Amino acid sequence: MIYLDYAATSWPKPPEVLKAMVDFLERAGGNPGRSGHRLSIAAGRVINEAREAAAECFGSGDPLRVIFTPNVTYALNVGLQALLQPGDRVVTTGIEHNSVMRPLRELAKTGLDLVVAPCDPTGGIDLDALRRLVTPGTRLVVANHASNVVGTILPAADIAAISHHAGALFMLDAAQTAGVLPIDLKTLDVDLFAFTGHKGLHGPPGTGGLILGERVDVDAMRPVFAGGTGSRSEREQQPEILPDKFEVGTPNGVGIAGLAAGIRHVMAHGIAAIRSDEMALTAQLCAGLTTIPGVQIYGPGSPAARTATVSVTLAGKSVSEVGWRLDDEFEILTRVGLHCSPATHRTIGTFPEGTVRLAPGLATTPAEIDATLRALSAIARG
Repeated sequence: MIYLDYAATSWPKPPEVLKAMVDFLERAGGNPGRSGHRLSIAAGRVINEAREAAAECFGSGDPLRVIFTPNVTYALNVGLQALLQPGDRVVTTGIEHNSVMRPLRELAKTGLDLVVAPCDPTGGIDLDALRRLVTPGTRLVVANHASNVVGTILPAADIAAISHHAGALFMLDAAQTAGVLPIDLKTLDVDLFAFTGHKGLHGPPGTGGLILGERVDVDAMRPVFAGGTGSRSEREQQPEILPDKFEVGTPNGVGIAGLAAGIRHVMAHGIAAIRSDEMALTAQLCAGLTTIPGVQIYGPGSPAARTATVSVTLAGKSVSEVGWRLDDEFEILTRVGLHCSPATHRTIGTFPEGTVRLAPGLATTPAEIDATLRALSAIARG
């Protein structure tokens, strides 16, 4: 079996991730911050160490500004709904995932001024056009770091500079780049950074986070949820301290333990080395695809301008047929359709059918890429 669905989730998980989760359940299965016994303390220690690992991985100076969430969608919602008010102006891009577009569309129903900056057919953004849209008084600019459909990497530092010049905050959706691209939040100057644990960081499902930069006024943000935190229990109001203001209820300790192990795994491997390996796989894949009659590749031509996520269509073949045949005849696992990003497919001209998405990752080999190319050639022929 060949797994080419890393843009959806990483598989298989590293053995150390599985071990960390089992160890947590066996040795630290208490409820952190709720009791004073050894299991509760051990659980709290694991979560604090995970917070420190995430801060180190992304160059955040304060681990307490790392908010753990069940996934990146939750993280994006926390940031957007805690920060924004009716009447606020928000600018986003034409290649966003529904995890950004749907919350913004919902907020627009109650008075949010939402502006979508157009992208070109490769998924790239015109920075001059964006600059004209991010007017003084804009509250927030939201962009993904890389498209989950075509892999296009957006210039996060440039978008941050445009945002800050207008007095706006900048939120980056790193669902596709955390653990895949080297990221330093201070260099990029990101204010709100949303990430998932189960993709490039190779952690388990049910993990993610939101990192708040120093420019964010936490006191001006409202809690999205309220409830028990194990802190300030004498008060019936939600604590204002971080991370408790945004972390409610018993945390997913076993998942966070696995996430920490995943972060350590990719850091030990070297994120720059992961990026180099994936660029080589992308170059091999795209070069081979260009030799197959009827194949159209979407996204940037240069591997340096994209992640390893590559979308294609085959002339005369529905994407569902291609995906089914890859799985059924060749045991190659991909994803087809709209990939929860209709905005991107409208931008690249593949709406409403979508594309076949090929997304290699850390465990993918050059031999598997060759096998995939042979399979697509066979499907294209008949």
